[in-house]
Amino acid sequence: MRVGRLPSGNVVAVLTVPIRHLGEPERAAVDRILDADPYAGAQIAERVAAHGLNWWRSDGRIYGYEPRRRVESIIWSGAHLVPVGATPPAVAAFADLLGAEPRICSSIIGRAEAVLDLWDRLSVTWGPARDVRPNQPLLVTDRTPTVPADPEVRLVRPSEVDQLFPAAVAMYTEEVGVSPLQDDGGRGYRRRITELVKGKRAYARFLGDQVIFKAELAIITRRTTQVQGVWVHPEHRGRGIATAAMAAVVTDALRRVAPTVSLYVNDYNASARRVYQRCGFVSAGAFATVLF
Repeated sequence: MRVGRLPSGNVVAVLTVPIRHLGEPERAAVDRILDADPYAGAQIAERVAAHGLNWWRSDGRIYGYEPRRRVESIIWSGAHLVPVGATPPAVAAFADLLGAEPRICSSIIGRAEAVLDLWDRLSVTWGPARDVRPNQPLLVTDRTPTVPADPEVRLVRPSEVDQLFPAAVAMYTEEVGVSPLQDDGGRGYRRRITELVKGKRAYARFLGDQVIFKAELAIITRRTTQVQGVWVHPEHRGRGIATAAMAAVVTDALRRVAPTVSLYVNDYNASARRVYQRCGFVSAGAFATVLF
């Protein structure tokens, strides 16, 4: 708070809030913060590249924390809440702003320190969460795997969405804990899967008409592509399929899409972590996710 003076000479207290909604004039500042952490900021970077910072052209808003007339941290507020470069003072300020409104996001995702601090502050008004995953290793690679790639893993064709969709539903339900069919019968989720296929972002290995492995490039920026939805059919687990399959995905993604491949995984998923290690992924910190 600072003291100001009206034209009449009366002294007034002026509340100064270092948080504001950012627009296109702040594009350079936002890009600077996203470039400083290209993996944690990938989800936002993809949207900014596609839509700019005019919130009405996208599905969320970006708020900036600028205590000294320079944007130091940002947070994406939409279907997901994603802080980037968020220092403890920024987290406190974001929580004050967001906690005053009803929750609209379905999850909070990002660097573990910021997400857990943010949730600790927001849980008073937004709680309870359906699940909190406090330690999800963030992994990155920029090298073609040394393990052999599975030649049967390929991009899914538009005509194969019907075969891919049940596998995608099974993966989502297993990973998130709720079915993507429950809100609108799965129409929105099917649209998303169809978009990924059309965009040459969806990979699978088929056994006849059945998908036995799948993965998607859910996010693509000029700095990285983030793999999500990695899944092996339950009947084919434990046979070594995943390592060669992921090697095929990483090889193609590095060749065709982005200079690095990134992903995050639940810390308790030891088998998946071994697969990623064999494929050359190394640590880039930790994410946390709060699910509602």
